This record gives sequence, C-alpha cells and structure tokens, in this order.
Amino acid sequence: MEDSGQVWLITGASSGFGRRLAAAVLARGDRVIATARSSDKLADLSTEAPSSRLHCMQLDVTDDYSTIQSRVQEAVGVFGRIDVLVNNAGFAMPGLLEEAGVEGAMQQFETNYFGAVRVTTAVLPYMRERASGTVVFIGSRSAWKADIPCTYGETLAAEVAPFSIKVLIVTPGLFRTEGIHTAPPYPGKLIAAYNSMRDMVMSRFAVLRGRTRMDLFGDPAKAMNVVVDVVKGQGKAEGKKWPLFLVIGEDAEEDIRKHGERIDGIMEEWGEVTRGTRMQS
Repeated sequence: MEDSGQVWLITGASSGFGRRLAAAVLARGDRVIATARSSDKLADLSTEAPSSRLHCMQLDVTDDYSTIQSRVQEAVGVFGRIDVLVNNAGFAMPGLLEEAGVEGAMQQFETNYFGAVRVTTAVLPYMRERASGTVVFIGSRSAWKADIPCTYGETLAAEVAPFSIKVLIVTPGLFRTEGIHTAPPYPGKLIAAYNSMRDMVMSRFAVLRGRTRMDLFGDPAKAMNVVVDVVKGQGKAEGKKWPLFLVIGEDAEEDIRKHGERIDGIMEEWGEVTRGTRMQS
C-alpha cells in the first residue's frame, strides 16, 4: 500500500475528544484506526473517509490483556504499522472517595489507567521494532487540581526514549464534549457527614451536563488540532521543543500554575526540615 502519512490508533473515538481528533488527523492526510467499545457507535464516523485512510474497529480497553493484544495485532495489520497511539478512552464518575470506596476507585482505574496500560503495552513492541512512535495520553488537568499526579506517562517516557518513542501527556481543562460528564454518581454508601460536600459536587456536575455556563468550556476541535500540531511538529508547534506535558485551556493553565506555586511554597517553608536529614560523618 502506498504510504500516506502517519497511522494513528485512537481509543474512545466514537465521541468527544476522540471523535474530534480522528477528524483532525484525517484532515491532515494521515490514516486513522478508530476504536470504541462498540463498533456500532463508529458507524457514522466510517463514512467520513475511504477505507484506504480510515478503519473502524471494536476495542474495549477493559478487556483482558490477551484480547487487547489480538485487537492491536489486527490493527497493525490494517495499514502495516501504528505510528501514533492515542489513549483517549475514559470517563468521569462523580462521587466522593470514601463513599465510592475501593469498588468505585477500581471501576475508574480499570478504564482510565489500566485500560491505557493494556493498550500501550500491546502497541509498544511494534514501535520498538521500528524504533519509532508516539504515545499520547489524553488526561485531565484534574490530576493537578486534585493533587493526584499521574506518573505512568512520565516513567514510560524515560523508558522508551532509547527506542525513539516519544510520550505526550495531554492535560485539558473543561471542553464542550458529549459523554464525559454523563456518568451517574457511583451508587455507594452515603455518609451524612459529606452531605454538603456531595451536594456541591453534584451541583457542579449538573452545570457541566446542562451546559448552562458555556463560557466555562473550550472548543474540543481546536484542542485536538493542537494535539495533531504537536505530534507532527506543524502549525503552532513548529520550531518548539517536544513537551512531555501539553496543557490545553486557560483553566488548566491556572490550576497547574497554582499547583506549582503550592509546591514551591511548601519547599520554601519546609526547606530546612527537608535538608536536615543528612547522615552525620
């Protein structure tokens, strides 16, 4: 088959960022393997480009690893390689940590963390063999705002760098996508002590679902075009060094800057304690 640009494998491509990213990639002349838990949800996307440039297939990132390996092997066979893997599949489940408990946390991590680990682990051997590739993680600025930084992508970047494989961790703020804020609250136990906090959290999600404050949202199509710019070194990314983190959205920038300032403040106040633990000679 005649080469026609890069080959992108995108998870969660039926809606939201994934759908916009697929459109942006196709507009640049590249090829896309678009995946979703249900292939039926990709039916309308499949009409947007010929099969020589777009292939839609079922892939559930929560499946067991052997199944993921088989799906990735099938995906590689479509266009002969995968140049860019985009781990986009994920969901946000409103709820409080203690009320959701271990079961709620595992439900989130199965998709948002372990799902990305499964697909990435299955794709990396093909990239290492070619000594070329890019792995993108579509995350959230909430990882910074909620003080739960994701280290998987950072560690992976160091490990795969010798094989000329790059990692990009995308941290978007609020964007006007469908689906991401529609998950119902986790049906865990309700703890009376959290009633006021739970009401506040649920009210915020209601605003996001209802889109009553459109000024809170960014344009997801613009965001995904920026991702393509960075991966391809074009447009707004031309001439810039590769970023490990790509922060998108003014709200994301504000939260991450505040996180940095908070850490700086802690180091300044506690510096003497931090440095006072050296062994005495």
